[in-house]
Amino acid sequence: MVTSKLLTLVLVVQPHRVLLGLKKRGFGMGRWNGFGGKVQPGETIEQAAKRELLEECSLVADALEKVGQIKFEFVGETELLDVHIFRADDFHGEPSESDEMHPRWFELDKVPYSQMWPDDIYWYPMMLERKKFLGYFKFQGHDTILEHTLQEVENL
Repeated sequence: MVTSKLLTLVLVVQPHRVLLGLKKRGFGMGRWNGFGGKVQPGETIEQAAKRELLEECSLVADALEKVGQIKFEFVGETELLDVHIFRADDFHGEPSESDEMHPRWFELDKVPYSQMWPDDIYWYPMMLERKKFLGYFKFQGHDTILEHTLQEVENL
């Protein structure tokens, strides 16, 4: 039986740059990524996104814009990851390192795709252009995409 885990991902964007975090432990360790994690009981998806952003890099999002939703399947796993993706352009605080993430700003033309999840290169450009999207990626291990779909949508 396949189950689904509800997750959030927040990309902090400023003109000409994006804040990414180097994952220091657990799932995705050693990769640059946005900030996010599991939705806890009693939380909305947006509340979880804001909480994870604060916990992982000390930023408070003033507003979140939902830009995408991607379902991830990993061959041999019985749990789909249902990731709700947000963009945060308005925030306060200064990014700081946590036990889980080491944040760093990247110029938009220097996003380190080769050190990120392989799917990111497909949908990051859409996120940066404020296009809304739905997607599905099937992985063999953590490095090989076996199949995927990605489509721009009007609403999420």
